[in-house]
Amino acid sequence: MLKTLTCLATEHDLRLVLVAGLVCFGGCFTTFRLYSRMRNTSTHGVRAAWILLTGLVAGCSVWATHFIAMLAYSTGLKAGFMPIGTLASLLIAGVFMACAFGAAASARGVAGKVAGGVLAAQGVGAMHYTGMSAYVTQGTLTWDLPTVAASLALGTIGGVGAMFAADQARTLPRQLLGGLVLTLGICSLHFTGMGAITVIPDALIEVPPQLLSSVMMTLAVALIVSLIILGGLGAVLIEGGANDQALVRTRRLADAAYEGIVVIRAGRIQDANAAFCALAAADVADLVGLDLTSELLTFDDAGGSTLDTRREGRLRPRDGGVTIPIEAFGRVLETGGDQGDLMVLAVRDLRERRSAEEKIRYLAEHDGLTGLANRTVMQARLSQALDQAAAAAERLAVICVDLDHFKEANDLHGHLAGDAILRETARRLLGAVEAPSFAARLGGDEFVIVQIGGGEQPAAAAELAANLLEVLSAPVSYEGHDLPVGASLGVSLYPDDGEAGETLLANADMALYRAKDGGRGRYRFFKREMDETIRERRALARELRTAVASEELILHYQPLARAEDGEICGFEALVRWAHPLRGVIAPLDFIPIAEESGLILPVGEWVLRRACADAAGWDKPLRIAVNLSPVQLHQANLPSLVHEILLETGLSPSRLELEITESALFKDYQRALDNLRRLKALGVRIAMDDFGTGFSSLSTLQSFPFDKIKIDKSFVENIHRDDRATAIVRAVLGLGRSLDIPVTAEGVETSEQLAFLREEACAEVQGYHIGRPALLDTLGGWTDVKDAGGERRKTNAA
Repeated sequence: MLKTLTCLATEHDLRLVLVAGLVCFGGCFTTFRLYSRMRNTSTHGVRAAWILLTGLVAGCSVWATHFIAMLAYSTGLKAGFMPIGTLASLLIAGVFMACAFGAAASARGVAGKVAGGVLAAQGVGAMHYTGMSAYVTQGTLTWDLPTVAASLALGTIGGVGAMFAADQARTLPRQLLGGLVLTLGICSLHFTGMGAITVIPDALIEVPPQLLSSVMMTLAVALIVSLIILGGLGAVLIEGGANDQALVRTRRLADAAYEGIVVIRAGRIQDANAAFCALAAADVADLVGLDLTSELLTFDDAGGSTLDTRREGRLRPRDGGVTIPIEAFGRVLETGGDQGDLMVLAVRDLRERRSAEEKIRYLAEHDGLTGLANRTVMQARLSQALDQAAAAAERLAVICVDLDHFKEANDLHGHLAGDAILRETARRLLGAVEAPSFAARLGGDEFVIVQIGGGEQPAAAAELAANLLEVLSAPVSYEGHDLPVGASLGVSLYPDDGEAGETLLANADMALYRAKDGGRGRYRFFKREMDETIRERRALARELRTAVASEELILHYQPLARAEDGEICGFEALVRWAHPLRGVIAPLDFIPIAEESGLILPVGEWVLRRACADAAGWDKPLRIAVNLSPVQLHQANLPSLVHEILLETGLSPSRLELEITESALFKDYQRALDNLRRLKALGVRIAMDDFGTGFSSLSTLQSFPFDKIKIDKSFVENIHRDDRATAIVRAVLGLGRSLDIPVTAEGVETSEQLAFLREEACAEVQGYHIGRPALLDTLGGWTDVKDAGGERRKTNAA
């Protein structure tokens, strides 16, 4: 070691030694820069090119370091360099260095680093001593072999140490450290090797003139070093710029991705796109280096930290916000050995999907319009409540709620108004019911409340039912209109009225049916004795649905006559139901059922169509009177329907007389008057039926020019029996004469009644004294009917 230091201090120009060291460090740093690019390349052809460039730059750096140091070396004797040996040393350095870095990049782990370091040291040693063999001076060179061995050992330590220090040379500090250690190894080998030389001067030895002089070597070394190092750095910069542009494009593409993308190595974050940063509520700089699975992600399953399978979990934002449900799936980009695998992880935000799933689940369990529990959920919750009540020996109530006048409001004001009523009803029910009791919507305007607890039964159910009637009786505001509503309720109790949910619901529904039948706007408890009656009415409602299509409905016609001479002037059509098993059913038995079940519209249309068709076949132009139900009167398309029937049957509009009750007008007064005016415009006659009952008022007669007033039979049958009834009939007849409106008296059953009406100038009469309702074929001589062939035939007398 002392000899080496003496040689360095006394036989070298320290300025050039410093230059040699700087050149060596620059070349080694550039080498490791190229080495990092080479390791990141997976294409074989490109990788081979990078290996050759790395070996060339490393070899030239070692060669330049050697010969700059040789130029710094001086013995005072004339010296020079043989061209062939000098060039051979350059080739040897390049080949060895290419093999060294190729081996280090190809072999993973410690073996690759050791192999690369040893080959690099051997290359430096081979280049050094080959170059020394090209050194010629006026003397004889002798070698100290132990010192030579020591130089090779120092070179090996430096080469292997440089490979470990640089590792994969991914970062600038690693590249600088690897270059420094390799520089120390190269310099240690060179100057230790120079210390092994002893030059014995010999004047007889001549230095050939064709040798490369020191000046020429200086220029050559400087030129080669400059070109090689600049070329290497240029390649790095060009490739780095291309990589940077590719990285920018890749980052833009990654940032444009909807899913979060994060790059990790050994579980720690290396990079992330904008979407992941937004999920994590942090910048990339704050995320780099964090352990992904311990500081950000937790998974729902027990798969540990495995990331190469699709898994669901939660992400904890760095700002302490609410955790975010996510789905993650990773792929290994590069197997890193002791450094860990390089992976890219896609992280998908599941909030929207979970929200959609929750919405679907909600819609599956709740009514979409009102937000109440639907039938399925109601049945499940009722079953659970019954189990709990049975275990605790408690009672509960099932209350069926049906809205009064809902169908009328829905028909008159449209479905949007109906929806508004249903939503407001749901809001009121929720306000009236306290947990654990709950409300549900079964469909249409049918609701159910299950009362759990609340006190002793049946008192608690009665109190709740009374409260519900009160809160549901208030009108609902819709587009400036106060829509009248109300409700009828039916109550069944557990276990008194049944132990199964289906039984309780059925019994509460029957109680509801009895409440509606009793006048609506009230509640009723289930009673066993009403079961059969209600079942019978429901059976009739079901059978009535098929009666129209099955031609089970028939018409009877009751004659109307002029009071003064008894001449028949028309007929009133009265519907009957010819049931195949029950026989003929009177209107009073099935018309209320039709109104409750919503069948009154098809039934009313059938009656109107059949009566017009029959009347059109009469030879005499007698009038036909048809009663309109309140629901029909408020149909938006009633005038167009009547017009269509008149055109279809060929009946003259003046022969059709539509009878309405005054109470039907008040459900929607303006709509009813509009329909009546449009019907009058068609030429149809309009009669007020049952005048004297209900809401009779003079303002109604003033608002619309009725063609006829019909006095209810309850007054006519009491003529001469009740002075008040007689006075009322006389007053109505006088009113008709004053307003120039003909009056028809219904229920004329005696000659005395008929005589009185004639004396009071009644226009028309109707009743059993004139003629009973009869089928079309039994009207007798009152009308001629044309058969299908167009020939006239006489009907037999009734």
